Amino acid sequence: MSIISTDIKQAIKILNQNDLVAIPTETVYGLAGNIYSESAIKKIFELKQRPLYNPLIVHVASIGQLDEIVEDFPEKAKILANTFWPGPLTMVLKKKSKVPDLVTGGKNTVAVRIPNHTITLELLQLLDFPLAAPSANLFGMISPTNAVHVLDSFQNNLPMILDGGSCQNGIESTIIGFENNEPVLYRLGSLSIEEIENTIGRIKIKNNKEKSPDAPGMLSKHYAPKTATFLVEDVVSFIQKNNYKKIGLLLFSNVIENKTIHHQEILSKNGDLKEAASHLYEAMHRLDKMDLDIIIAQEFPNYGLGKSINDRLTRASKK
Repeated sequence: MSIISTDIKQAIKILNQNDLVAIPTETVYGLAGNIYSESAIKKIFELKQRPLYNPLIVHVASIGQLDEIVEDFPEKAKILANTFWPGPLTMVLKKKSKVPDLVTGGKNTVAVRIPNHTITLELLQLLDFPLAAPSANLFGMISPTNAVHVLDSFQNNLPMILDGGSCQNGIESTIIGFENNEPVLYRLGSLSIEEIENTIGRIKIKNNKEKSPDAPGMLSKHYAPKTATFLVEDVVSFIQKNNYKKIGLLLFSNVIENKTIHHQEILSKNGDLKEAASHLYEAMHRLDKMDLDIIIAQEFPNYGLGKSINDRLTRASKK
């Protein structure tokens, strides 16, 4: 039976037994296991129903711990690490041979980050090994931003959910890789492209790859509700075309006056993109439980975290 608890000692005990614990981060909850335990890593893939070719993100407690798993640390990667870690940035770096291929999807690179969450940082500091921790949900579905979301996904198939409250950022980390020592964006996330480029200059964007993805989150359909979802620019027109259906709306800042709408989720009444991002998955989870015919999502402004929100909604609405 899954337990929701704040007991770090119990989490350590379970992880040392090569079992799994869901952990809180500032982005989303992760499904965590010892990177050096083949049985733990296999459990992650099996429980999530995740394809083995899709690499996992490794979580460490400090930049100093990178020496254990990373072969090469480019200069621009060092600048990013010193600027944004702990935080919602994952970097894909050349791995040392001791990092199992099962963790990296058979690649010679490893995705790594230092999460910015007090409880999980304490956990990582007390463990003798890094943690692989993809999002704690079934593969392709909406990511979890609180302990109950995790419980809904896995029911009683997970020994423990380490409860750290609601995730502050609410969408996954931004992923940067390095090709010929130059930075490449593999996944939009809760650190904006603008913030990164203000630190290291222009970066190449390469955030879609169906086969042998370089990082998590590059598949075209992902982060998806069970309910059919549509991302549209003109919400009012789309409502009119579907007014015979039971409709839920996912909107940025303003309510749409229409009595036929079953439910509306407003992500930020103040029009704040960071606030909207932090509420995105929680709102999607609520809408998905309402037995709707369709969810209509509004396109967000295409800058800052609006780009990341649009990315998630585009993938969520793929057929």
